[in-house]
Amino acid sequence: MIYEQNSFNQEFIDDPELHQKIIDALPIPIFYRDLKGIYKACNMAQEKLLGLPKSQIIGKTVFDIQPFEIAEIYAKRDQELLDSPGDQSYEAKFRDATGLMHDVVFNKAVIRDSQGEVTGIVGSIFDITERKKAERKLEKAREATVIASAMMHKIRAGLIIVDSEFKVIDSNEAFAKLFGTEIEELYETIPGLHGADLKELVPDVIYKMFAATMISGENAIERDLKIQSKLLHVSVITIYKHRVVGALLRDMSAPSLVREEIISRAQRVNRHNLETVQKIAFLLGDNASMTEELLNSIIESYKYGEDE
Repeated sequence: MIYEQNSFNQEFIDDPELHQKIIDALPIPIFYRDLKGIYKACNMAQEKLLGLPKSQIIGKTVFDIQPFEIAEIYAKRDQELLDSPGDQSYEAKFRDATGLMHDVVFNKAVIRDSQGEVTGIVGSIFDITERKKAERKLEKAREATVIASAMMHKIRAGLIIVDSEFKVIDSNEAFAKLFGTEIEELYETIPGLHGADLKELVPDVIYKMFAATMISGENAIERDLKIQSKLLHVSVITIYKHRVVGALLRDMSAPSLVREEIISRAQRVNRHNLETVQKIAFLLGDNASMTEELLNSIIESYKYGEDE
């Protein structure tokens, strides 16, 4: 039995064709370079990655196949491995025959002869280009999320974003202030109200606007609502259809209502209600007591006039 096993081993060692068949069957690129950095063997996956036939790889060095700046890195890392024999793993760039650059991971080790002397380096290459693209895309998404969150917390209007289960993804302090002390205190405890149930935060009429937008996938639904002592303009918009919905809520009865908003709302009803437009002067002046009455007039003109 021992003899048969030894015979098999000897046959294996003396059969280069069998060696080649074994490494060609592997789906990852494999190569072997001698002490001078000359390719002595590679598999079909290596040929495919390089875009070159084996005849144009064997007998060449990395300087014949890769751009100088990349080949220089390979040669330096090879020398480090030969100086301190063992294993080596690192990320690098790799150019194929078409000129396309790949992100790859090299895993290399030294090869020794029967006397224990180092004769070269064997290595494998893992193409991680798609993984790197996904990582970069994820990082950009994270950066965009941070920027968007910072921006929404600087906006004076109330902003809130919810998922398909109507759980809060994010909101700003202005939103919390619109709905009373209890919500403000909750906001202080849970910044952004992350994970809170929308139904517990807003009146039923606003919740139904969110539900309608989520279900229908409409781009936007807008309404003017009297909530407690406030007159709110609520715009609910689809961010990701049937998945993420957001809303902008503006307190139209607040003393800080900007001039541009009043002018904009006046222009929207101008063709239907000239008299309302003329009253804008009062709102922009000292007659703050007329605010609610005038806004109601604007709302009615807009609500019914748009359909005429």
